[in-house]
Amino acid sequence: MSDKTKGQHSTAGLGYGILAYLIWGFFPVYFKALSIIPALQVVSHRIVWSVMFLSLILGFSGRWNVISEAFRDRRVVVLLITSALLIATNWLVFIIAIAHSQVIQSSLGYFITPFISVLLGVFFLKERLSRLQIISLFLAAAGVILLTVHYGRFPWVSLILAVTFGSYGLFRKIVTVDSITGLTVETLLLSPFALGYLIYVTLNGTGSFPEQAMQTNILLVLAGVATSVPLLLFASAARRLRLATIGFLQYITPTMHFLLAVMLYKEPFTQAHLTCFVLIWAGLCCYSYDAVRRIRAARQNVY
Repeated sequence: MSDKTKGQHSTAGLGYGILAYLIWGFFPVYFKALSIIPALQVVSHRIVWSVMFLSLILGFSGRWNVISEAFRDRRVVVLLITSALLIATNWLVFIIAIAHSQVIQSSLGYFITPFISVLLGVFFLKERLSRLQIISLFLAAAGVILLTVHYGRFPWVSLILAVTFGSYGLFRKIVTVDSITGLTVETLLLSPFALGYLIYVTLNGTGSFPEQAMQTNILLVLAGVATSVPLLLFASAARRLRLATIGFLQYITPTMHFLLAVMLYKEPFTQAHLTCFVLIWAGLCCYSYDAVRRIRAARQNVY
């Protein structure tokens, strides 16, 4: 590949990555518009319409044989069942948080996620921590502890979002399938329960679809597209970009959530919040610097 082609490849990857994280960044606005609908119904619609959207993509690309192969591998199925439950829990808690004006909590959760990923790597992948990683973990822990002491209650929403998404990343790292295959299998595994629940609430008269306004119904249907598109964009970006670049891009989403919470939704932002976020941002700086340093060292060893 020529230098010019590599440059075009990286530029396209950067565009895909930024677009994916921008879409995720606007999710509070999207799901705030659906806050009148029970969160479990929103998640169920998200799953069912994702299956339909992904099925169309796989049908046009002729890749259903890959899905069949994944289902024939017992280990892959077990791992994807676990990852499906984790991501469904993450979606549910996120939607509940948005509906209850806890966007700052969701922002904090996704800022904490990299630290959870580091800890999971230590415990399950036997990865060793560098000095800067240890410092970053202590800074993040200090921020969460200070916020807990100030309010007298643990930030459960933030921690559940961080743990479920960090654990989801771990299982998707272990399982040997590509992004679209994994997402399709996950949603297929969840779809009988989601569809069954939607049929149940429709029959007992508590279902929201299609009883809501046309705009709300359209948003519910498009939830599948909104779920799948950024994941597919992210997969395209990951194939074209260095890990360090992806690492920096991941902070776009929680930063946007934070700005939306404070500037658009006017959620309370106290001195305790400020102290917590400053400590976590300091930890993220240490974490990012260490990641860049490691990648540069690895590249020097190769050449």
